[in-house]
Formats: sequence, C-alpha cells, structure tokens
Amino acid sequence: MSLSRILLIASLFVASPAIADDLIGRASVIDGDTLEIHGQRIRLEGIDALESSQPCTHRETGQNWRCGQRAALWLSDLIGAKTVTCTPAGTDRYKRTLARCYVGGQDISAAMVRNGWAMAYVRYSSRYEPEEAEARKSGVGIWQTEFDPPWDWRRSRRKPNAMN
Repeated sequence: MSLSRILLIASLFVASPAIADDLIGRASVIDGDTLEIHGQRIRLEGIDALESSQPCTHRETGQNWRCGQRAALWLSDLIGAKTVTCTPAGTDRYKRTLARCYVGGQDISAAMVRNGWAMAYVRYSSRYEPEEAEARKSGVGIWQTEFDPPWDWRRSRRKPNAMN
C-alpha cells in the first residue's frame, strides 16, 4: 500500500465528526436533561425534563413533591460512575452542546422519557414520542402526577419585559 493511500485513509478517520467530536467521560448531572463532561455542559437533545424546583401533585395522594429534582436523581442513578459517550449535534441558545448521549450502549434520553422522568421535546424532535406514549400508558414517573409541561412552567416563571 502506498504512503499516500495510507495517509488518505488515516485522514478520513481523523476528519470524521463522530470520532473527533464525541465527548466521553464520567458525567455529572446538572438537572434531568443536562450533563457535564470535562467541564462542558451538554443538553440532552430531543427531551425536556421538569426543572429541579418544579413540583408535581400525585394523583392518588394529592401530595406535592419536587419531581424535577427526582428526575435529576434518577438520571444520576442511571449514569452512576459509568463512562458516558455523547455525540454532539449542535448548540442551544445558552451555548450548551446539544447531544445524544449513551451509557452502557443505552440512549440516555430514551431511558429518561420511557421511565417517565422527561418528555419528548416535540418542538425540536419527534424521536422520543414512542417512549413518551409508553410512559404515559404505564403511568410511570411524572405520568402518575399532575404537572405543567416544563416549557409551560418555565414560561409562567419568566418576568414580563418592562414597557417603557
């Protein structure tokens, strides 16, 4: 094999975005849809988890609880001390990396939605709608409660712009 051919093949591997751009390491959980690896914030693409301080009301008991906090704890348990691999797909308006992330070969976003700790963020992607339908039907996680979708809850907390 000629040297030029070897260099061409090697350059294809180096230039491959999936290989060059993956973020791999032990992740810290920021909230139910945000991780940090090596100091870089990563927003799980295609899902939206309830905010850490967001409450839910259990349908049977009427008890309020911080289901957004519980989502983050569930995510932390899922990841544990395992290596997480994230494949970036862009950035969001807060300059976080948007990515699909995996632990032990499992799509983290799919697991969050399937287990009722996040919603499919259909405004941006329909990828996790089947998992959400499964979670709703099973009544797991947030689907056993009354809650506002996280995008509505955040909007209701924003301060209106002052009119001058």
